[in-house]
Amino acid sequence: MPHNYRLKLKEKKINLATDLKKVELEPLNDSTEGKDQPLPAALEPGKALGFALVGLGTLTLAEILPAFASCKYAKPVALVSGDPVKAGKIASQYGIASKNIYDYKNFDAIKNNPEIDIVYIVLPNSMHEEFTIRAANAGKHVLCEKPMATSSAEATRMIDACEKAAKKLMIAYRIQYEPNNKLAMKWTRGSEFGKVRVIEAMNCQNIANSGQWRLKKELAGGGSLPDIGLYCLNTSRYLLGSEPEQVIASTISTPGDSRFKEVEEAVFFQMHFPGGVVANCSTSYGIHQSRRYRCYGDNGGWFGLDPAFAYKGLKMEVSKMVDDVEWRSNPAPGEKNQFALEMDHMARCVIEDKKPFTPGEEGLQDHKIMEALYQSAREGKPVKISGNPTGIDVFRGTLPE
Repeated sequence: MPHNYRLKLKEKKINLATDLKKVELEPLNDSTEGKDQPLPAALEPGKALGFALVGLGTLTLAEILPAFASCKYAKPVALVSGDPVKAGKIASQYGIASKNIYDYKNFDAIKNNPEIDIVYIVLPNSMHEEFTIRAANAGKHVLCEKPMATSSAEATRMIDACEKAAKKLMIAYRIQYEPNNKLAMKWTRGSEFGKVRVIEAMNCQNIANSGQWRLKKELAGGGSLPDIGLYCLNTSRYLLGSEPEQVIASTISTPGDSRFKEVEEAVFFQMHFPGGVVANCSTSYGIHQSRRYRCYGDNGGWFGLDPAFAYKGLKMEVSKMVDDVEWRSNPAPGEKNQFALEMDHMARCVIEDKKPFTPGEEGLQDHKIMEALYQSAREGKPVKISGNPTGIDVFRGTLPE
């Protein structure tokens, strides 16, 4: 880590063991009702790490900026936008100083702003590489939205740039920090339902024909697969902790539908994992919204989420055979703001100098798999994926809290 950044952290005097001022109250309910959730505890504003938000679209305004209210270690300090009027309005709403508003041309000046510790890139996919590299060269850590880029070549250059600058790179796979999915991961790798042999995952929506960048190949890199199908792909890898050995896919676009002149409408794909586990996945831009997955075990049961992948309102489903009776239930491990969880993880990794759980290597692996899926769809045959290291979570870093 460069000396100047160490000095900056030292000046902030961040010590998570003592700076989180926790308050404990007497429990309201009997212990039979379960443990009370701990009360919120956060760093004081002067010690929380500062985020610069690059791109002020719907995701930033509707989800990311409001999520800072639930963060322990992170705060918004700067905005980057091509629309100065909109940026000024948003800055006033969140108490961000006007001097911390940048545009895409003067973005590199963030290197002179000590308030900015981390840059969160929320731009069209084709712009991720450029602004990741520029942020790293400006001496800032990077949290980048998924998909990481538009190709594995771009993703590799992003990783290399951050490593060269000794800056951390994390990809915003919020699902991997969320309580329901963490419980599903535990069950997938455990024995409660026997060995999980099949995962079914679907993520679909009916996208508006509004000229948005997601329907332009140059900006998006692809259609439903890298945007929403990626959730099925990445979540399957996360649940199992292993990597697919072979994939097969087909793409479909409705003839005459003007939305899909440049990108695919739907992708149906299958991933074969070690030990005979299969993930059957579907994604589409042209049908009613459906977001769900199920994991089927060989010991009388299945579990999953419906809805899954959404920003909020996730619901766990479980089916289990007990004494020849099928019991269905909806366990509730709790709901947390997914964006707050991922931003806090990034901030904590910077403070403690640890590798994020979903680093650039995690995003690069997804791009390699998506490229194999597109190849399979073009050639009409399975594609083997070789060269994956053996082990569990081989592309991931430090476990979240």
